[in-house]
Amino acid sequence: MTPWRFVGRTMELDRLRAAVTGTPARGVFFTGSAGIGKSRLLREGVHALPAQEYAVWWIAAGATTAAIPFGGLVQILAVEQPSGLPPAGILRWAVETLQQEATGRRIVLAVDDAHLLDPPSAALVHLVARAENACVVGTLRDGEQIPVPIRALWTDGLVEHAELSPLAPTETAGLLAAILGGPVDDGSADRLGRLSAGNPLLLRELVHAAQGSGELTPRYGIWTWTGRLELAPSLTDLIDVRIGRLSPEVRAVVELVAFGEPLGLRLLDTAADHTAVETAEERGLITMVRSDRRLDVRLAHPLYGEVVRRQCPVSRTRRLHAELAALLEGAGKRRREDLLRVAVWRLDSGTAQDPSMLVNAAEQAFARYDVPLATRLARAALAADGGFHAAELLATILMFADRPAEALGVLDAAAPEEEDEERLSRWLTARGMVSYWGLSQESTVEEIARRGARLTDLAAKARIHSFEAIMRLHRLEAPVARRLAQGVLDRPAAGTAARELARCTIAHLQAVQGQLCRSATTVDLVQAKAASWRADMPYLQLAVELARGTRLALSGDLAGIDRLVADEFADLADAGDFRLGSGYLAILRAYAARLRGRSETALRAALGACAILATSRVYAGLAQAERAQAAALRGDARQAVEAMAEADRTHAPGMAVLYPWLEQARAATLAATGDLPGAVAHLHGLVDRLRADGFAGHEALALHDLVRLGAAPAATGPTCSDANRRTVAQRLTELSERIDGDLPPLLARHARAAVEGSPEQLLSVADSFLDRGLALLGAEAAAGAVHLLRQRRSPEIGMAGERLAFLLGCCDTVQTPALRAATPALSEREWEVARLAAEGETSRAIAERLFLSARTVENHLQRVYGKLGLTGRAELKAALRAIPGRGGTTSS
Repeated sequence: MTPWRFVGRTMELDRLRAAVTGTPARGVFFTGSAGIGKSRLLREGVHALPAQEYAVWWIAAGATTAAIPFGGLVQILAVEQPSGLPPAGILRWAVETLQQEATGRRIVLAVDDAHLLDPPSAALVHLVARAENACVVGTLRDGEQIPVPIRALWTDGLVEHAELSPLAPTETAGLLAAILGGPVDDGSADRLGRLSAGNPLLLRELVHAAQGSGELTPRYGIWTWTGRLELAPSLTDLIDVRIGRLSPEVRAVVELVAFGEPLGLRLLDTAADHTAVETAEERGLITMVRSDRRLDVRLAHPLYGEVVRRQCPVSRTRRLHAELAALLEGAGKRRREDLLRVAVWRLDSGTAQDPSMLVNAAEQAFARYDVPLATRLARAALAADGGFHAAELLATILMFADRPAEALGVLDAAAPEEEDEERLSRWLTARGMVSYWGLSQESTVEEIARRGARLTDLAAKARIHSFEAIMRLHRLEAPVARRLAQGVLDRPAAGTAARELARCTIAHLQAVQGQLCRSATTVDLVQAKAASWRADMPYLQLAVELARGTRLALSGDLAGIDRLVADEFADLADAGDFRLGSGYLAILRAYAARLRGRSETALRAALGACAILATSRVYAGLAQAERAQAAALRGDARQAVEAMAEADRTHAPGMAVLYPWLEQARAATLAATGDLPGAVAHLHGLVDRLRADGFAGHEALALHDLVRLGAAPAATGPTCSDANRRTVAQRLTELSERIDGDLPPLLARHARAAVEGSPEQLLSVADSFLDRGLALLGAEAAAGAVHLLRQRRSPEIGMAGERLAFLLGCCDTVQTPALRAATPALSEREWEVARLAAEGETSRAIAERLFLSARTVENHLQRVYGKLGLTGRAELKAALRAIPGRGGTTSS
């Protein structure tokens, strides 16, 4: 394998270099497990040392030389050693030899795997460490016997001793990107990081195995792992070496834990030999983890389980699963999740005979959003004659596994009698969900309404109406959706799940109509009843998150979005392959990053969402629209246009309620291509449509996009009773009095400041945007202020420029029309002259450097001062820092 690019370990690398180059220079030894990256860190650290100052010798100790005197130093000492010298004399000779070859440079002895040094070599390393003009750095493996002279290095204070920890998640993601040559989606990076336990060697082996089996592939430039693991022989060999030879008793312990983890210690003691359990723990094969009042046993490394399970014969695997199920059943299945564990073990052992247990277990798995496991259990339940309930559950799960056609087949095979209205309502809603969202059949809405009208059972009717309401909301029939949803809430016979689904419809409507506080309260009411509806309708969480996410986005609550994408649902969705949930949350991550001006993070999150949602059309168009926004923010017009085309191709007609986000992205794409008139005209059309639909929350954001494009004074909307049309700024002021929250008044202030041409107000608005974390909008407002002050050649330009430079420093690569409009048109020569002058160079020095005359340099500077609104050199440095993309503040 070719070496991968070194990433991460910044603190450790700095510590190593400081240990070599510091005063006094004390060496350092890093201890860690095999494959943790000790050798690479050591090599990276000493490789950068300048050869003219340091004489570096590299020693790679090994088992083959451990029994040979000075065998560990064969790489650096002459083959022929002086004869007749006692051991002490040979040690002195060796040190003198190194000093001679160093020719006055500082000696650096780098010892990899120092625990394998033979005694004389270890003694020599210790002696070198004591020399004045030398230091020793090295690595040691955990759990190995360390030679006394090496251990004495840190006990005597000659070197530092540090533990090399597993890679942090961010470092794991960086290493994955280095190995694959591109970014990895967050869920895949997290799963691979957990499986490798932060070990770079194991991570690399996992990646190559996943690539070789086609389970790790790039989509939209983002690498995504399916989660299915193929263990390559090299990876299996690595784990086998770590596990080592096991006695039958210890192997029995390891196998029980591999198939049953987390396994209660009491349960393990019942099934296995006590001494063998203790031996397994001493050898680092298993570990104890406190869980409430129970002590659970897990394997010490996640990959141990993968290898042990695959090496176990099928017959013993089935026996172990049956044994584990019997043990837990005998203990009484005290915890809620115990039912799920027993069901899986019974299924894997071929002893699952109770369809109701399998159905209940599948419901539990789906409630945890573990789609693959829920699918498997529901299939088994249906095969075991689980009846309608099993068929309904399996079809629902298949819908969220992106297999709607198969789901429809399962449902049609289990169609109930018309007389059983409770069951019929469940069948109609499950089938309606699959055909409407899974297969994009809009006629489903009329079909479900027609058949629901025949029902007489009030609870069954309420269930139908709750689904019809949210379908009509998504189809953009807001008044009908509200009427139906409110009717469900007014019906006492309605079940909990139906009521809360209806409440989600109302919460979404409240958000888009600008009733943001009421929407938050409504969502909280739904979430408070989660324990009651999750078993019946776990996918209702998607409706909750869409309503909540819409409110947070419309209110500019980035901290709220951060909390949402970090809560339990996000973790469960990622771990359980619940792609609609993961994909939507990735879109929100991209949105928040974009408003913070972190375009690289925004684009990566958006691309990740596109990859996750590639096989589902529910949010695919929204993901592509957010990708277009992120690309436009970076000035990547080509990708923005491509993403918008994909958004149009993949956007589901049944998700028409999302049109404001897509159309805002279309305007951003037009602006990125340079068609500002087209972008402005498109936004005016969007504002008219939003006003007609009553979507005041969205209208405020679209109006503010017009402000950002310099159209705050433009007329918008219909003619009013006074025979005039409102300007964009006036309409935003009107909306700010109707829409909840602090953001709409701030957007209106921005619009008024732009119309009035007030630099002071624009800078105040910029500060207020930054207080909310909206660095991008703050930078645009400050850029407007700088532009006005530059035109007026105001003495306040320096202060304003510093403020803009700070805001741009909060962003990475950002190129928006508002920032470009405030960017002076300096030629390359003018920019070069200005930069050198700002650095303190005299005109004569600049002239000599650029092969110009001093007069020409002065002429260039005068033009620069005019374009930047400056009076002289003293203001130049701050002014250049405030130029987007040229002052060094907006490049990632």
